[in-house]
Amino acid sequence: MLVLSTIDILLLATGALLLVGCAAAGIVSKLEKEQTALRRFLAAAFSVPVPFVLTGLLAFPGKGILGWILFGSFWGIVVLLILPIRFTLPPPDGVPTARIDERDTIFSRASLETGTARFDEYYRRHPENLEADNRFREQPGLLSSRSREADRFAFAAVEAGFMAEEHLRFITDGPVSEEPVPVDPEQITAYLRNLARYLGAHSAGFSFLREVHLYTVGGRREWYGNPVKNTHTYAIALSVEMDFQMTRQGPKPGTVMETARQYLRAAEIAVQLADFIRRLGYSARAHISSHYEVICPLVARDAGLGEIGRMGLLMTPRIGPRVRLAAVSTDLPLVVDTRSFDSTMIEFCEICRKCAAVCPSGSIPRGARSEDNGALRWRINAESCYTYWCTVGTDCGRCMAVCPYSHPDNLMHNTVRFLIKHSELFRRLAPLLDDLLYGGTPKPLKPAAWQRVPAKQSKD
Repeated sequence: MLVLSTIDILLLATGALLLVGCAAAGIVSKLEKEQTALRRFLAAAFSVPVPFVLTGLLAFPGKGILGWILFGSFWGIVVLLILPIRFTLPPPDGVPTARIDERDTIFSRASLETGTARFDEYYRRHPENLEADNRFREQPGLLSSRSREADRFAFAAVEAGFMAEEHLRFITDGPVSEEPVPVDPEQITAYLRNLARYLGAHSAGFSFLREVHLYTVGGRREWYGNPVKNTHTYAIALSVEMDFQMTRQGPKPGTVMETARQYLRAAEIAVQLADFIRRLGYSARAHISSHYEVICPLVARDAGLGEIGRMGLLMTPRIGPRVRLAAVSTDLPLVVDTRSFDSTMIEFCEICRKCAAVCPSGSIPRGARSEDNGALRWRINAESCYTYWCTVGTDCGRCMAVCPYSHPDNLMHNTVRFLIKHSELFRRLAPLLDDLLYGGTPKPLKPAAWQRVPAKQSKD
């Protein structure tokens, strides 16, 4: 009859826990279509528990000592990774000090047409940008039928989405009801937060509208060259979630399809929120793609929705950079969210560098943050990034796809995010674990079956 000692029971329980945990993680990976992680979790399920199980079942000299060493070492490491231990000082925060001219952004410059007065005027003021900008003009272009990833059906779907959003830019502002409804700031803030989520936002936050949030001069379409004179007091930032499977396809067309869908979704929510506020008798303007007066990532950052990471995008706590943003500015009295600088997210970006490693154009810096406009941040090479977009015809999204924070919002990945936030040891280990399980340079996910439309064969 097999008689189990206390250490035998503890070892077998640990082995069973590891088996169940690895198997459960494998199932999650299967559902997420992460084939590499599935294989590695299944391999771990059949290998990692083995020393605990064999030591617990077999009889051999020194078994008790070895068993306690094995058990104590494993759980000691687990405890160390969970404890909120910090060995280094948190990185400093920093806020921009000056406003930006939207005409200097890459999207505004990309809209300039050679031979026009606007083109000549801009490069007369900024001749240093002409050579780099001409490089992306030499490429086929975003959504071009001549681009490397050209897909007639996908690109048509993208253009249809952007067309729908185009019409929304004419109703970002409007008349205000003449009799303001008395509101309690705390109650209306809670109502707006829940209304935004009800309409489809992943998160919503509130901030004072600061000078540095605003562009100095508009740089898009009919607003090009017009001074920005927004006098609102408050800003509402909202994010919408990009589908994980579509994002993982980048730089294939699936990612730009999802970009168009979520920009439209964010615009719809922002326009509805602004109109709702105006119906209460308070001025409000929606800020949506191609029709911004504000820099949405800065508004979202100050509204407590996240931090701006290595790839230059807003990193949210639960789904990382896998979001699109919109904003509403208003004079409706609101209760602003208190931003708490999350240094752990910046620390993780300092350690990880995965986005920089996979960036096809090498546009994401691998080094430390540097000061830019009064703030410490990573500044991407927007010119080389956009040139790559114009080459492949999509907005790439590889950085977003591989970011460890971009994994789905579920128990397994949220546990990892919790440990990253609370333990410096785990922050340093997490990028290595992510590379081990998902690959250092994971391949783009193949398009779903419905996205693969075969070319029609012509009859002889």
